[in-house]
Amino acid sequence: MDWGNVTAEDLIEALREVDWSSPPRPLSEFFSRFTVPRSYPKWNSRLKCNLYYYRTNYFMLIISVLILGFLRRPLAIVAAFLTALSIAFLNDSFAGSFSEKVTRTVRQFSPHLAAKMRPPHTPVIRGRPSAKRAIYICGRPRSVFVLTFSLASFILWFVSAGLLTVLWALAIGLLATILHASFRTPNLKARLNTFREEFRAVWRNYSEL
Repeated sequence: MDWGNVTAEDLIEALREVDWSSPPRPLSEFFSRFTVPRSYPKWNSRLKCNLYYYRTNYFMLIISVLILGFLRRPLAIVAAFLTALSIAFLNDSFAGSFSEKVTRTVRQFSPHLAAKMRPPHTPVIRGRPSAKRAIYICGRPRSVFVLTFSLASFILWFVSAGLLTVLWALAIGLLATILHASFRTPNLKARLNTFREEFRAVWRNYSEL
């Protein structure tokens, strides 16, 4: 992939659809080699490549900074967790995996309730879905869970009075992420991983036809 030609919208869309269940990269690789980009195009390409390849590491880094900032505010920790969960629900892979795991757990105690948590069937016309497949979580539209968790997190933010703390912690986490992504030299493993996930995405779209 030529990251120089990838727009910010394309990167956000790729992060929304990519599988986030993969473990973070090893620390020995995460802190391996740092160099200064020689030009703006190279910095732009490097930034997008690292944000995509080390996405799990950056997510854990930001969460760790938020937890350290909220040690004196337990409610703020819960609010941050709910906010992160509502944002994670926007990712198709995470939403589907979360729904499947919850349904599987409920099935062990109540098969009848688990049957009601299945997503509705999409009508198929001439071998193809009649509309773009909507994302359901536990049998309900994804927007219901996103709005519910967002509202709950907003209430907890207001009660805990930790909004200023989260802004500082989030700023520090994002600054550390941008600095690392700007100076970490992309290796061959990152490029090969990108090509492999591109192939998986194309194959997944082909299999849905």
